[in-house]
Amino acid sequence: QLQLVESGGGLVQPGGSLRLSCAVSEFALDYYTIAWFRQAPGKEREGVTCISRDGGDIYFAGSVDGRFTISRVNAKNTVYLQMTSLKPEDTAIYYCGARRSGSCSLNPLSNEYWGQGTPVTVSS
Repeated sequence: QLQLVESGGGLVQPGGSLRLSCAVSEFALDYYTIAWFRQAPGKEREGVTCISRDGGDIYFAGSVDGRFTISRVNAKNTVYLQMTSLKPEDTAIYYCGARRSGSCSLNPLSNEYWGQGTPVTVSS
């Protein structure tokens, strides 16, 4: 069973930055497409960004495009989400997800494995 562990969440002021990490237990991380999702209080879980197995395909939700960056270091079994210019509406629990398909997807229903989530609060 693949395990994903997120870290790096916290409280940040509007306009600030955070970097989230997703550590993956499986030694063959390059078999999995990785995505970040988030769920704000009272809202449905939504896809934020995803990266294909080899990092060649990357997609972003329109609400974060230009502010967030995703990267993966397969040799370290880790995927990163760099978030800049954070806004209060970015406040949510952020989840790392994985799927064995080679195609990237922001649809939570397409995801196979989930981490436990890390909270991000953007507030002054």
